[in-house]
Amino acid sequence: MLEFEEKTKKAEEKLQGPERVHVKDKRLINCNAVDVNQLMPLKYNWAWEHYLNGCANHWMPTEVSMAKDIDLWKSNDLSDDERLVIMRNLGFFSTAESLVANNITLAIFKHVTNPEARQYLLRQAFEEAIHTHTFHYIVESLALDEGEIFNMYNEINSIHAKDAFEMKLTADVMQEGFSTATPEGAQKFLENLIGFYIIMEGIFFYSGFVMILSFNRINKLVGIGEQFQYILRDETIHLNFGIDLINGIKAENPELWTPEFQTRMTNLVLEAVELEVQYAEDCLPRGILGLTAPMFREYVQYIANRRLERIGLEPQFEGAKNPFPWMSETIDLGKEKNFFETRVTEYQSSSNLTW
Repeated sequence: MLEFEEKTKKAEEKLQGPERVHVKDKRLINCNAVDVNQLMPLKYNWAWEHYLNGCANHWMPTEVSMAKDIDLWKSNDLSDDERLVIMRNLGFFSTAESLVANNITLAIFKHVTNPEARQYLLRQAFEEAIHTHTFHYIVESLALDEGEIFNMYNEINSIHAKDAFEMKLTADVMQEGFSTATPEGAQKFLENLIGFYIIMEGIFFYSGFVMILSFNRINKLVGIGEQFQYILRDETIHLNFGIDLINGIKAENPELWTPEFQTRMTNLVLEAVELEVQYAEDCLPRGILGLTAPMFREYVQYIANRRLERIGLEPQFEGAKNPFPWMSETIDLGKEKNFFETRVTEYQSSSNLTW
């Protein structure tokens, strides 16, 4: 680890005068050789591309009509179990999106020392605000108990467990005096990125997406379904940015990616899979719309394998398959990296994204 500390020290000493920015001097973390405000010339084109894709995918929840959802919610055409699924997912997502936003603005942004990556983080933070706005809009439209929904993370054990898992990772990075200038600090920062991009946005969100979009498939709660489709698109870009950021930091600091650290990250993902399975069991005590809790164990294992592979870790669940192949009609999980090349999208002024 002495090599890491020496490299960090040289970066701090390198550029004190008014010299021009050189692309080679840019680094994702621990870069004091280049002013973090100097965007051009770009080094990490992937970060800028994610930013542009996020802008192209811009939407607002109030552009989506909730009239049919309101009528259905007031009717007797939804079972108690179907209503439970909606309530549980609104309860989880309403707090989870705030946790992600807080982590971006209070933990990640400070320690990422690259301007193009920061540009995307600003865009992502705004999107998290839009997602929180979305859940408020849904709750308000359906005249649900706002206190019940937004306090569910304190009252439902499976939701609380997932949120507590993530908040622990944020707390470590937000401690006074935390720095990525040491190998231990840089590894802790990588752990935070893996915890939020790979686990929170890449695993914890996906069971909820399946549940909500299952309603949309049979033309139920179409307003909520449309908004979740847009959120899923945003989350795809978030996930891809996070993977690129993690892999970029690994490439620039290979000494951080020790066998011990890899084992620890794999174990984090294994723990997250069990938490997500518990959440699915809580949402689906009896099953609805052809969905059962056991189906989600294999789905979460399948998703976890994909996320592990994307950051260079070994898949852990042999033979796990996707029990919801129709999800590929909504977003092709096998082509996350090239989502905007394989699924043509067009933002149409105010109402609909065409697939």
